[in-house]
Amino acid sequence: MTADRVLRGTVVTDGRLLPDSVVAVAGDRIVAVVPAAAYDGPLPPASSSLLLPGLVDVHDHGGAGHGFPDATAAGAAAAVAHHRAHGTTTTVASLVSAPPTVLAERIATLRPLVVAGDLAGIHLEGPFLATARCGAHDPRAILPGDPVLLDELLTKADGAVASVTYAPETAHAADLLAVLATHGVLPSIGHTDADARTTTTGIERAGGAPMSATHLFNAMPPVHHRAPGPAAACLAAAARGELVVELVADGVHLASETVAAVFDLVGPDRVALVTDAMAAAGMPDGQYRLGTMQVRVDDGVARIPDGPIAGGTACLVDVVRATVRDAGVRLPDAVLAATRTPARLLGLDGEVGSLVPGHRADVLVTDADLRPRHVLRAGEPVTGGGA
Repeated sequence: MTADRVLRGTVVTDGRLLPDSVVAVAGDRIVAVVPAAAYDGPLPPASSSLLLPGLVDVHDHGGAGHGFPDATAAGAAAAVAHHRAHGTTTTVASLVSAPPTVLAERIATLRPLVVAGDLAGIHLEGPFLATARCGAHDPRAILPGDPVLLDELLTKADGAVASVTYAPETAHAADLLAVLATHGVLPSIGHTDADARTTTTGIERAGGAPMSATHLFNAMPPVHHRAPGPAAACLAAAARGELVVELVADGVHLASETVAAVFDLVGPDRVALVTDAMAAAGMPDGQYRLGTMQVRVDDGVARIPDGPIAGGTACLVDVVRATVRDAGVRLPDAVLAATRTPARLLGLDGEVGSLVPGHRADVLVTDADLRPRHVLRAGEPVTGGGA
């Protein structure tokens, strides 16, 4: 077998551990994933490395000092490079609620990165959210549901927008969902103050089409036994196979017991681990911005001054590590929730998210503690970013 690169270690893919196996790469494709003993070419030495599919982050606002809601094209590229160097080889760039003209400008700035394949798409987190659950979004930028505006933005994006977060109780929610379906854009429920019934109705309107819940539990009412709210409705839908729930399992946004419970309840096929990272990811503590909002980072925790959490500062491999180490989730399950599940949510699971022959050669090589050793994207080594 002719291969440009042969990696050896424990392969972790599709919910399985494959001890002492090899991943062979030719050009930008994986050509073999087999036990080392069965490989018919030259073998590298046995290794303690873990070989993971390149990670897939569907909710990421930036990093390396640059935020997708306000960065230049060069700054956005630097943010992508930071996360890529730490193993996230497929990134969706998340925006925040902003005036329509600003959203149109941000789409225009980021779209070339989507066309070039550096981004997997753009995520519009807002502006059709619940003001009462705006979190770190500027409440002045939140608008009632406007299907005409949404259609205009998606038309200008010309396929670059991958997902949109909206509150199911917003005005014209059913019409928003119809516009998203017309453009082939993933709907995601979030930043909502809805009750369980309204949330369930919104999920049912999708008719079984792919749908997600934006950072489950965060920017939602807490679950109460007489008022279960949107979180319980989303969990029930995920358990029925109707929804994928995002979890920001970074040790800040959620208790580790909550993370473990969600994996036990709905399984890794219905969980997408995300970073919700912002410009401070990979940077020291200090002052940053998330859109128009001032953010202070102390001890790695980003907050609006005297206010809520304002995104994350971790890379996705750090989230996977915390999920395994702190929440006690099985390594194959945590990796699945950061690879194949989000890839399938985006409709990209035929290209990325698994280590199988024919897929793009995106590989994250880590030590036994999930510390990155090196990264391949499309068969080429990724450098920089401190990995």
